[in-house]
Amino acid sequence: MIANQRYIIIFQGLGITILIAICAILIGTVLGCIFALMKVSGNKILKTIADLYTTLLRGIPLATQLMIFYFVIFAPLGMNRLLVAIISYGINSGAYCTEIFRSGIQGIDAGQTEAGRSLGLSKWQTLFKIVLPQAVKVVLPTYTSEFIVLIKETSVASFIAVRDLTKAGDMIRNATYNAWIPLLTCAVIYLILTVGLTKLFGKLEKRLAKSDRR
Repeated sequence: MIANQRYIIIFQGLGITILIAICAILIGTVLGCIFALMKVSGNKILKTIADLYTTLLRGIPLATQLMIFYFVIFAPLGMNRLLVAIISYGINSGAYCTEIFRSGIQGIDAGQTEAGRSLGLSKWQTLFKIVLPQAVKVVLPTYTSEFIVLIKETSVASFIAVRDLTKAGDMIRNATYNAWIPLLTCAVIYLILTVGLTKLFGKLEKRLAKSDRR
């Protein structure tokens, strides 16, 4: 693997894995905010739409969703596989982010909302100026966990021939007829990513907790 510089394929796959995860979590965050606000809006139609979205996306396996998005929806349009993977993961992540943000918003004590309204703020002003800033700190641990899970879930992007980290290891395995080194290398890289991010986000949570005590 080293003599023939096949390790370069591993690094390329790692770059694609990180790219998919970052872009997908950004899309998921935007969608999650929108649908979470729809769920807490009190409007029955908006809530039904948001419920349908989260039920479908959380109830269907990600690999199945990915293949539906590519082979059924986007392949006839000739869309790039990597872009399809990013959109698919983003839409899927949005369903989980929706529930994360919704639980965070509804987890804030109702007295906070009442206090805001008593100060003359509108419902939406109270939500954005009082409730959401507190909800962000509440949902941070779950939100960061979603990002870590998303990195591991990118491994199924190879189902539509995206050359992510897992696909790179599989390509080297096929070329060398040796499964040990390339696949274990991928496993170690995933482990380093997840453990490293867990510790990084853990430090961030501790800093936020310290700022709350002040």
